[in-house]
Amino acid sequence: MTNATSQQNSSANGISRRTLLRTAGIAGAAAAGAVGAFAGRTTNYAIAGNLIPIKLEWTEVAACHSPVGFGLAKGVYAKHGLDAELFYQGASGQTLIQALATRKAEAGPGLLYDWLKPIEQGFDVRLFAGSHGGCQRVLVKPDSGIKTLTDLKGKTIGTFDVMSPSRVAFSVALAKAGLDPNNDVTWKVFPFDLVAEGVLKGEADAVAHMDPWAYSYEKKHGFVKIADTQTGAFQDRVCCVLGVNGDYYEANKDAIKRVAAANLEIHQYTAEHPDEVAKWYFDTLKPGLPLEDLTEVLASFTYHDHWFGKDLVKEVKIGYEDLKLTGVADASTNPEEIANRITIDIFA
Repeated sequence: MTNATSQQNSSANGISRRTLLRTAGIAGAAAAGAVGAFAGRTTNYAIAGNLIPIKLEWTEVAACHSPVGFGLAKGVYAKHGLDAELFYQGASGQTLIQALATRKAEAGPGLLYDWLKPIEQGFDVRLFAGSHGGCQRVLVKPDSGIKTLTDLKGKTIGTFDVMSPSRVAFSVALAKAGLDPNNDVTWKVFPFDLVAEGVLKGEADAVAHMDPWAYSYEKKHGFVKIADTQTGAFQDRVCCVLGVNGDYYEANKDAIKRVAAANLEIHQYTAEHPDEVAKWYFDTLKPGLPLEDLTEVLASFTYHDHWFGKDLVKEVKIGYEDLKLTGVADASTNPEEIANRITIDIFA
């Protein structure tokens, strides 16, 4: 992913930044309380002298992951008894899996669809919390005549990778709209930061991209959104979920419960204060987008929705049904069985 790579290179001091975030997180916990709650059940965590160390992977360049860094900087993880360190796993589902497989991280958030195929193939990961919905869009020029996904039949959709998360997600949406996502449309790959140019130059009819970039195209070029990952086929659906290495979870259940409680608190706070999180993202990660845009993007995500237990099992089950629909998941996979097997009811 060209732009993701360039952003990595432009923030060559990323390791020192993560060290700074970690230090700020621990220091910020000094005066913090220690309460995490979910669905009326409150768990009190006393902060001991020794916090539990844990490495969490995240996608630094993704606006939707900014609550993770914000929470660390503001001491939320330390408040829940965790000495958290962030590992930037890159911007693709494969590097997400590699980060956990090579023990560069123990747990962290990723797109639901990115988790499912590797787990189906035997990768030992358990899913334990959903963080939000949204963060991907399909856009067209206002004079394109394209109003709905079905209008994309015979059209070319620009994206940034041959199996980008946006292609995977909107292949599902196209299939549910009655189109064959492999034969009824043409997918064309452009450099990460030039996907919009493909549409402007007439080389593609639509953009399928991730936020905050997709949102910036909408504002900068006057593109029109015809679909996203929180409406239509994705109404009330989770987008990103947290996973953990299976063996790490078995040996550190308390630590992962604390991670879940901290993330619940962080994402609910983001729903209520998107401006604060956007300002942190803008100042710390220098994404190259206006603060106003970042604030609007974060405010548009469904951080106020929380998926745990049976709600998360349902999302995982639907996720496998979606991937079977597009041929990504094996026809023999039993969505209900695998969803119940790999999902942790973390607050049970």
